[in-house]
Amino acid sequence: MEEMNFESLMSLVEKGDFTLLRNELSEMNEVDIAEFLGELDRDVMIRVYRILPKDISAEVFSYLESEDQGDIIALISDTEINKLVDDLFLDDVVDLVEEVPANLVTRILRNASPETRKLINTYLNYPEDSAGSIMTNEMVELHDRLTVQEAIDHIRRTGIDKETIYTCYCIDNSRHLKGTIDLSDLVFNDKDALLREIMDDDKQLIYVNTQDDQEHVAEVVKHYDLLAVPVVDNENRLVGIVTIDDILDIIEEETEEDFEKMAALLPSEDEYLKTPVLVLVKNRIGWLLVLMISATLTGSIIQNFEDMLAVITGLTAAIPIITGTGGNAGNQSSTLAIRALALGEIELKDWLKVLFKEIRVALICGAILGAANFARMLILHNPGGMEVYITVSAAMFIAVIIAKMIGCMLPLLAKLLKIDPAVIAGPVISTLVDSLSLLAYFGLAKAFLI
Repeated sequence: MEEMNFESLMSLVEKGDFTLLRNELSEMNEVDIAEFLGELDRDVMIRVYRILPKDISAEVFSYLESEDQGDIIALISDTEINKLVDDLFLDDVVDLVEEVPANLVTRILRNASPETRKLINTYLNYPEDSAGSIMTNEMVELHDRLTVQEAIDHIRRTGIDKETIYTCYCIDNSRHLKGTIDLSDLVFNDKDALLREIMDDDKQLIYVNTQDDQEHVAEVVKHYDLLAVPVVDNENRLVGIVTIDDILDIIEEETEEDFEKMAALLPSEDEYLKTPVLVLVKNRIGWLLVLMISATLTGSIIQNFEDMLAVITGLTAAIPIITGTGGNAGNQSSTLAIRALALGEIELKDWLKVLFKEIRVALICGAILGAANFARMLILHNPGGMEVYITVSAAMFIAVIIAKMIGCMLPLLAKLLKIDPAVIAGPVISTLVDSLSLLAYFGLAKAFLI
């Protein structure tokens, strides 16, 4: 939405013209309304939320930030909470319960129906970040003995309360998942045809288990281009579905988490500006301490060669160039390896192929960088002379090879040890590469310059 429209809405709020404001909001997309509410002060936000048309208020609520949702729950009446919980999709209610403070959770559960309360507790008992914890039970279930006409009539009666009707799920008397059928197939098939005869089943049937990790669920949805994937329990009974909007949230969440880990940060679910300073410190200080201590190795290497550095002119100035280039080369390889692992493009058994490819890349990149560095030192007339130029350039060539080998192998090793590959990326790789690059550099210098 354009900022100009927000300004006009703000003007209506300032004038107190809530009747016209309600009319304006009723014509807007629910996502934009939620964004507008997020710009308002707490008390004003509550007042504006209460004037929203009843048919869109629950959906607007589902798009609000968790902090704003908590403010609304804290100030609205028990009757309004009951209506809100009844109108929200179950997965949105579960998300709400997981995000708001404990005292508000009590209010929500107290004002939910016994059936909803039981379902919420069931969802909360699933492992965190599992398919069961993110699914919804608002899907179209059809018995496989129904005819097409009976199925369409059932959808007309119940579809209004479902999160999606584009794909329907066929079950038997024991709720075992027997197949799936698209709404388009119902529309274009003979009205007397039985669902069991036209549904996708057997090898065509795609589903996940309640215990499956959410990343696996996202991979399944992406691989098969699904709008939703059914979720079954250990007895193959249909218990819910995970829809594409939740999949997009998962992908964003996992991507943010990987970026934070690659930057040596503990993952945080809060927005940056809303995260307390002490929490930011806690998320960062652990890895900073580890990396500081690990850098002692690099310092020890330099200290052991101080006498050589003092005698031979030009060696010290090249240290940051060699370590920086090696670190960058390693991070490139690790990033590509982590991405390929996440997308399923490579597996552990492919380690030799990955290593061979990266060595070839390293040889070419290292040769180019070494030659470019030699030309740079020659043009700038760096101290040390021709022998130092050759030694530094050769060390850079070796550093790039070492870095790319480490960068591609460490993520695979982490995967083998069942550690998140993103954890060992970035600073961890840089520390290892720095140490090994300096050893190679000083080793060459000692062999050819002394």
